[in-house]
Amino acid sequence: MPLRVLEAPSYLQAFVLSGVVTVLLVRAYLQAAGYPQLGGGGLHIAHVLWGGLLMTTGLGVALVFLGSAARNLGAVLGGIGFGLFIDEVGKFVTAGTDYFYAPAAGIIYGAFALLVVITQAIRGRIRLTGPERTANALYVVVGGLRTGLTDDRRAAAARLVRGCGPDVEDAITRLLDTVPRREAPGPRFWQPWLRRAHRAVVWVTTHRWVVALVVLYLVGEPFVVVLGVLLDTVTGQLHDQREWRAVLGVSIFALITAVLSIRGASLLPRDRTRAFRLFKLALLVDLLFGQIFSFTVNQFGALTALAVDLFLLGVVTAEHRRLCRQGPEPDDGRPL
Repeated sequence: MPLRVLEAPSYLQAFVLSGVVTVLLVRAYLQAAGYPQLGGGGLHIAHVLWGGLLMTTGLGVALVFLGSAARNLGAVLGGIGFGLFIDEVGKFVTAGTDYFYAPAAGIIYGAFALLVVITQAIRGRIRLTGPERTANALYVVVGGLRTGLTDDRRAAAARLVRGCGPDVEDAITRLLDTVPRREAPGPRFWQPWLRRAHRAVVWVTTHRWVVALVVLYLVGEPFVVVLGVLLDTVTGQLHDQREWRAVLGVSIFALITAVLSIRGASLLPRDRTRAFRLFKLALLVDLLFGQIFSFTVNQFGALTALAVDLFLLGVVTAEHRRLCRQGPEPDDGRPL
Protein backbone atom coordinates (compact mmCIF):
# COMPACT_ATOMS: atom_id res chain seq x y z
CA MET A 1 0.00 0.00 0.00
CA PRO A 2 1.42 3.45 -0.89
CA LEU A 3 2.49 5.71 1.95
CA ARG A 4 -0.11 8.32 2.89
CA VAL A 5 0.42 12.07 3.14
CA LEU A 6 -0.44 13.62 6.50
CA GLU A 7 -1.50 16.92 4.92
CA ALA A 8 -3.79 15.28 2.33
CA PRO A 9 -6.99 16.75 3.88
CA SER A 10 -5.54 20.27 3.58
CA TYR A 11 -4.73 19.74 -0.10
CA LEU A 12 -8.21 18.34 -0.77
CA GLN A 13 -9.76 21.26 1.10
CA ALA A 14 -7.83 23.73 -1.07
CA PHE A 15 -9.02 21.84 -4.15
CA VAL A 16 -12.67 21.94 -3.08
CA LEU A 17 -12.67 25.59 -1.95
CA SER A 18 -10.99 26.83 -5.13
CA GLY A 19 -13.46 24.80 -7.20
CA VAL A 20 -16.52 26.15 -5.39
CA VAL A 21 -15.31 29.76 -5.64
CA THR A 22 -14.60 29.26 -9.36
CA VAL A 23 -18.13 28.00 -10.09
CA LEU A 24 -19.73 30.87 -8.20
CA LEU A 25 -17.53 33.50 -9.87
CA VAL A 26 -18.08 32.04 -13.35
CA ARG A 27 -21.86 31.93 -12.90
CA ALA A 28 -21.93 35.47 -11.52
CA TYR A 29 -19.73 36.81 -14.32
CA LEU A 30 -21.65 35.09 -17.12
CA GLN A 31 -24.97 36.33 -15.80
CA ALA A 32 -23.67 39.90 -15.45
CA ALA A 33 -22.07 39.83 -18.93
CA GLY A 34 -25.05 38.31 -20.70
CA TYR A 35 -23.40 34.91 -21.27
CA PRO A 36 -20.79 35.91 -23.89
CA GLN A 37 -19.06 33.29 -26.05
CA LEU A 38 -15.34 33.16 -26.71
CA GLY A 39 -14.68 32.41 -30.35
CA GLY A 40 -16.07 33.21 -33.78
CA GLY A 41 -16.65 31.86 -37.27
CA GLY A 42 -18.71 28.96 -35.98
CA LEU A 43 -16.26 28.17 -33.17
CA HIS A 44 -16.99 28.35 -29.46
CA ILE A 45 -14.15 27.84 -26.98
CA ALA A 46 -16.03 26.49 -23.97
CA HIS A 47 -14.52 27.12 -20.55
CA VAL A 48 -14.47 23.37 -19.95
CA LEU A 49 -11.33 23.39 -22.14
CA TRP A 50 -9.65 25.94 -19.89
CA GLY A 51 -10.68 23.73 -16.99
CA GLY A 52 -8.91 20.74 -18.51
CA LEU A 53 -5.81 22.85 -19.15
CA LEU A 54 -5.70 24.07 -15.55
CA MET A 55 -6.29 20.58 -14.13
CA THR A 56 -3.40 19.32 -16.27
CA THR A 57 -1.23 22.21 -15.09
CA GLY A 58 -2.08 21.53 -11.45
CA LEU A 59 -1.28 17.85 -11.85
CA GLY A 60 1.98 18.74 -13.60
CA VAL A 61 3.05 21.04 -10.76
CA ALA A 62 2.39 18.28 -8.20
CA LEU A 63 4.28 15.72 -10.30
CA VAL A 64 7.31 17.83 -11.17
CA PHE A 65 8.07 19.79 -8.00
CA LEU A 66 8.72 18.71 -4.41
CA GLY A 67 7.31 20.24 -1.24
CA SER A 68 3.98 21.19 0.28
CA ALA A 69 3.98 24.58 -1.50
CA ALA A 70 3.95 22.81 -4.88
CA ARG A 71 1.15 20.50 -3.77
CA ASN A 72 -0.90 23.42 -2.51
CA LEU A 73 -0.43 25.26 -5.79
CA GLY A 74 -1.32 22.12 -7.71
CA ALA A 75 -4.46 21.65 -5.58
CA VAL A 76 -5.60 25.24 -6.18
CA LEU A 77 -4.95 25.11 -9.94
CA GLY A 78 -6.65 21.72 -10.15
CA GLY A 79 -9.61 23.00 -8.14
CA ILE A 80 -10.04 26.01 -10.43
CA GLY A 81 -9.86 23.70 -13.42
CA PHE A 82 -12.39 21.30 -11.92
CA GLY A 83 -14.72 24.23 -11.20
CA LEU A 84 -14.55 25.34 -14.86
CA PHE A 85 -15.12 21.74 -15.95
CA ILE A 86 -18.05 20.85 -13.70
CA ASP A 87 -19.76 24.20 -14.38
CA GLU A 88 -20.51 22.98 -17.92
CA VAL A 89 -21.82 19.56 -16.89
CA GLY A 90 -25.26 20.45 -18.30
CA LYS A 91 -23.81 20.42 -21.82
CA PHE A 92 -22.55 16.88 -21.47
CA VAL A 93 -25.56 15.13 -19.91
CA THR A 94 -28.12 16.49 -22.40
CA ALA A 95 -28.58 15.72 -26.09
CA GLY A 96 -28.92 19.43 -26.88
CA THR A 97 -25.82 20.47 -24.91
CA ASP A 98 -27.97 22.61 -22.61
CA TYR A 99 -25.80 24.73 -20.28
CA PHE A 100 -28.97 25.82 -18.46
CA TYR A 101 -30.19 22.25 -17.82
CA ALA A 102 -31.94 22.57 -14.44
CA PRO A 103 -30.50 19.45 -12.72
CA ALA A 104 -26.97 20.65 -13.56
CA ALA A 105 -26.93 22.82 -10.42
CA GLY A 106 -27.83 19.77 -8.32
CA ILE A 107 -25.13 17.70 -10.03
CA ILE A 108 -22.53 20.41 -9.36
CA TYR A 109 -23.58 20.64 -5.71
CA GLY A 110 -23.57 16.84 -5.35
CA ALA A 111 -20.05 16.59 -6.79
CA PHE A 112 -18.65 19.09 -4.31
CA ALA A 113 -20.65 17.59 -1.43
CA LEU A 114 -19.09 14.20 -2.22
CA LEU A 115 -15.61 15.74 -2.24
CA VAL A 116 -16.30 17.36 1.16
CA VAL A 117 -17.42 13.99 2.56
CA ILE A 118 -14.25 12.33 1.26
CA THR A 119 -12.11 15.10 2.73
CA GLN A 120 -13.75 14.79 6.14
CA ALA A 121 -13.50 10.99 6.06
CA ILE A 122 -9.77 11.20 5.34
CA ARG A 123 -9.29 13.92 7.97
CA GLY A 124 -10.88 11.77 10.67
CA ARG A 125 -9.18 8.50 9.78
CA ILE A 126 -5.52 9.26 9.09
CA ARG A 127 -3.59 7.18 11.60
CA LEU A 128 -0.09 6.97 10.21
CA THR A 129 2.13 3.95 10.72
CA GLY A 130 5.76 4.29 11.81
CA PRO A 131 7.15 4.23 8.25
CA GLU A 132 4.50 6.74 7.13
CA ARG A 133 5.39 9.12 9.97
CA THR A 134 9.05 8.82 9.03
CA ALA A 135 8.27 9.48 5.36
CA ASN A 136 6.21 12.56 6.22
CA ALA A 137 8.98 13.88 8.47
CA LEU A 138 11.43 13.47 5.58
CA TYR A 139 8.94 15.29 3.34
CA VAL A 140 9.04 18.23 5.76
CA VAL A 141 12.83 18.22 5.58
CA VAL A 142 12.80 18.15 1.77
CA GLY A 143 10.31 21.00 1.66
CA GLY A 144 12.61 23.18 3.78
CA LEU A 145 15.81 22.69 1.82
CA ARG A 146 15.25 25.76 -0.36
CA THR A 147 13.25 28.15 1.83
CA GLY A 148 14.24 26.91 5.28
CA LEU A 149 12.09 25.68 8.16
CA THR A 150 10.55 27.59 11.02
CA ASP A 151 10.90 26.33 14.57
CA ASP A 152 7.29 25.15 14.52
CA ARG A 153 7.84 23.04 11.40
CA ARG A 154 11.00 21.56 12.92
CA ALA A 155 9.13 20.64 16.08
CA ALA A 156 6.30 19.10 14.03
CA ALA A 157 8.78 16.91 12.11
CA ALA A 158 10.42 15.81 15.36
CA ARG A 159 7.03 14.91 16.85
CA LEU A 160 6.17 12.80 13.83
CA VAL A 161 9.04 10.36 14.43
CA ARG A 162 8.62 10.23 18.19
CA GLY A 163 8.36 6.57 19.13
CA CYS A 164 9.77 5.32 15.80
CA GLY A 165 13.02 4.23 17.41
CA PRO A 166 16.17 6.04 18.56
CA ASP A 167 17.95 5.53 15.22
CA VAL A 168 15.14 7.16 13.24
CA GLU A 169 14.73 10.01 15.73
CA ASP A 170 18.47 10.70 15.72
CA ALA A 171 18.65 10.61 11.90
CA ILE A 172 15.75 13.06 11.51
CA THR A 173 17.27 15.37 14.13
CA ARG A 174 20.58 15.45 12.27
CA LEU A 175 18.81 16.09 8.96
CA LEU A 176 16.84 18.95 10.49
CA ASP A 177 20.09 20.50 11.67
CA THR A 178 21.27 20.69 8.04
CA VAL A 179 18.19 22.62 6.90
CA PRO A 180 18.39 26.44 6.97
CA ARG A 181 16.38 28.20 9.65
CA ARG A 182 13.62 30.59 8.71
CA GLU A 183 11.74 33.09 10.83
CA ALA A 184 8.05 32.51 11.27
CA PRO A 185 6.02 34.73 8.91
CA GLY A 186 4.21 37.69 10.39
CA PRO A 187 0.45 37.70 10.82
CA ARG A 188 -1.51 37.76 7.56
CA PHE A 189 -3.99 40.59 6.99
CA TRP A 190 -6.94 38.19 7.18
CA GLN A 191 -5.99 36.58 10.49
CA PRO A 192 -7.52 39.33 12.71
CA TRP A 193 -10.75 38.94 10.76
CA LEU A 194 -10.67 35.19 11.28
CA ARG A 195 -10.16 35.69 15.02
CA ARG A 196 -13.12 38.07 15.14
CA ALA A 197 -15.24 35.59 13.23
CA HIS A 198 -14.21 32.82 15.61
CA ARG A 199 -15.12 34.95 18.63
CA ALA A 200 -18.48 35.75 17.02
CA VAL A 201 -19.19 32.06 16.49
CA VAL A 202 -18.21 31.25 20.07
CA TRP A 203 -20.46 34.07 21.31
CA VAL A 204 -23.39 32.73 19.28
CA THR A 205 -22.98 29.13 20.36
CA THR A 206 -22.62 29.98 24.06
CA HIS A 207 -26.04 31.68 24.22
CA ARG A 208 -28.72 29.16 25.01
CA TRP A 209 -31.46 31.23 23.40
CA VAL A 210 -29.64 30.98 20.07
CA VAL A 211 -29.48 27.21 20.43
CA ALA A 212 -33.17 27.16 21.33
CA LEU A 213 -34.04 29.15 18.18
CA VAL A 214 -31.97 26.73 16.11
CA VAL A 215 -33.89 23.78 17.54
CA LEU A 216 -37.24 25.47 16.83
CA TYR A 217 -36.15 26.18 13.26
CA LEU A 218 -34.99 22.59 12.75
CA VAL A 219 -38.34 21.24 13.88
CA GLY A 220 -40.52 23.78 12.06
CA GLU A 221 -38.79 24.53 8.76
CA PRO A 222 -39.21 21.03 7.19
CA PHE A 223 -42.96 21.19 7.86
CA VAL A 224 -43.17 24.53 6.08
CA VAL A 225 -41.47 22.97 3.04
CA VAL A 226 -43.75 19.93 3.03
CA LEU A 227 -46.90 22.03 3.52
CA GLY A 228 -45.85 24.25 0.62
CA VAL A 229 -45.47 21.20 -1.65
CA LEU A 230 -48.83 19.80 -0.50
CA LEU A 231 -50.44 23.14 -1.27
CA ASP A 232 -48.91 23.13 -4.77
CA THR A 233 -50.20 19.58 -5.25
CA VAL A 234 -53.74 20.47 -4.22
CA THR A 235 -53.83 23.58 -6.42
CA GLY A 236 -52.34 21.70 -9.38
CA GLN A 237 -49.21 23.85 -9.54
CA LEU A 238 -46.82 20.98 -8.82
CA HIS A 239 -47.35 19.20 -12.15
CA ASP A 240 -46.90 22.50 -13.97
CA GLN A 241 -43.33 22.66 -12.71
CA ARG A 242 -40.68 21.27 -15.05
CA GLU A 243 -38.73 19.66 -12.22
CA TRP A 244 -41.64 18.38 -10.14
CA ARG A 245 -39.78 15.14 -9.37
CA ALA A 246 -37.04 17.17 -7.74
CA VAL A 247 -39.72 18.96 -5.71
CA LEU A 248 -40.89 15.57 -4.46
CA GLY A 249 -37.26 14.75 -3.58
CA VAL A 250 -37.04 17.95 -1.54
CA SER A 251 -40.26 16.92 0.27
CA ILE A 252 -39.06 13.39 1.05
CA PHE A 253 -35.81 14.56 2.61
CA ALA A 254 -37.62 17.38 4.41
CA LEU A 255 -39.83 14.71 6.02
CA ILE A 256 -36.77 12.69 7.04
CA THR A 257 -35.21 15.84 8.50
CA ALA A 258 -38.45 16.60 10.35
CA VAL A 259 -38.66 13.10 11.86
CA LEU A 260 -35.05 13.26 13.08
CA SER A 261 -35.53 16.77 14.47
CA ILE A 262 -38.76 15.85 16.31
CA ARG A 263 -37.09 12.78 17.78
CA GLY A 264 -34.19 14.97 18.90
CA ALA A 265 -36.54 17.51 20.46
CA SER A 266 -38.30 14.72 22.41
CA LEU A 267 -34.95 13.67 23.88
CA LEU A 268 -33.93 17.16 25.02
CA PRO A 269 -35.30 16.91 28.60
CA ARG A 270 -33.42 13.69 29.41
CA ASP A 271 -30.53 13.20 26.94
CA ARG A 272 -29.29 16.41 25.33
CA THR A 273 -26.15 14.84 23.90
CA ARG A 274 -28.13 12.30 21.93
CA ALA A 275 -30.66 14.97 20.96
CA PHE A 276 -28.01 17.19 19.40
CA ARG A 277 -26.48 14.18 17.68
CA LEU A 278 -29.86 13.68 15.99
CA PHE A 279 -30.09 17.38 15.12
CA LYS A 280 -26.66 17.15 13.51
CA LEU A 281 -27.73 14.04 11.59
CA ALA A 282 -30.88 15.84 10.38
CA LEU A 283 -28.80 18.71 9.02
CA LEU A 284 -26.33 16.36 7.35
CA VAL A 285 -29.20 14.52 5.63
CA ASP A 286 -30.47 17.83 4.27
CA LEU A 287 -27.00 19.02 3.24
CA LEU A 288 -25.92 15.79 1.56
CA PHE A 289 -29.20 14.80 -0.08
CA GLY A 290 -31.99 17.36 0.24
CA GLN A 291 -29.89 20.24 -1.06
CA ILE A 292 -29.14 18.35 -4.29
CA PHE A 293 -32.87 18.45 -5.15
CA SER A 294 -33.14 21.99 -3.81
CA PHE A 295 -30.44 23.20 -6.20
CA THR A 296 -32.24 21.41 -9.03
CA VAL A 297 -35.46 23.26 -8.24
CA ASN A 298 -34.10 26.67 -7.24
CA GLN A 299 -30.79 26.63 -9.15
CA PHE A 300 -28.13 28.77 -7.49
CA GLY A 301 -30.84 30.64 -5.60
CA ALA A 302 -30.55 27.75 -3.12
CA LEU A 303 -27.25 29.19 -1.89
CA THR A 304 -29.08 31.20 0.79
CA ALA A 305 -30.71 28.08 2.23
CA LEU A 306 -27.33 26.32 2.06
CA ALA A 307 -25.69 29.14 4.04
CA VAL A 308 -28.43 28.88 6.67
CA ASP A 309 -27.93 25.11 6.94
CA LEU A 310 -24.17 25.53 7.35
CA PHE A 311 -24.70 28.10 10.10
CA LEU A 312 -27.14 25.78 11.87
CA LEU A 313 -24.70 22.90 11.54
CA GLY A 314 -21.98 25.03 13.13
CA VAL A 315 -24.19 25.90 16.12
CA VAL A 316 -25.45 22.34 16.59
CA THR A 317 -21.96 20.84 16.25
CA ALA A 318 -20.52 23.31 18.78
CA GLU A 319 -23.28 22.52 21.28
CA HIS A 320 -22.88 18.76 20.74
CA ARG A 321 -19.13 18.99 21.38
CA ARG A 322 -19.74 21.05 24.52
CA LEU A 323 -22.16 18.43 25.83
CA CYS A 324 -19.72 15.61 25.02
CA ARG A 325 -16.91 17.37 26.93
CA GLN A 326 -19.24 18.12 29.82
CA GLY A 327 -20.33 14.52 30.16
CA PRO A 328 -23.77 13.16 31.09
CA GLU A 329 -26.06 15.55 32.95
CA PRO A 330 -28.55 14.60 35.64
CA ASP A 331 -32.16 14.75 34.50
CA ASP A 332 -33.35 17.87 36.32
CA GLY A 333 -36.45 18.37 34.18
CA ARG A 334 -35.34 21.84 33.02
CA PRO A 335 -36.18 22.90 29.48
CA LEU A 336 -33.47 23.80 26.97
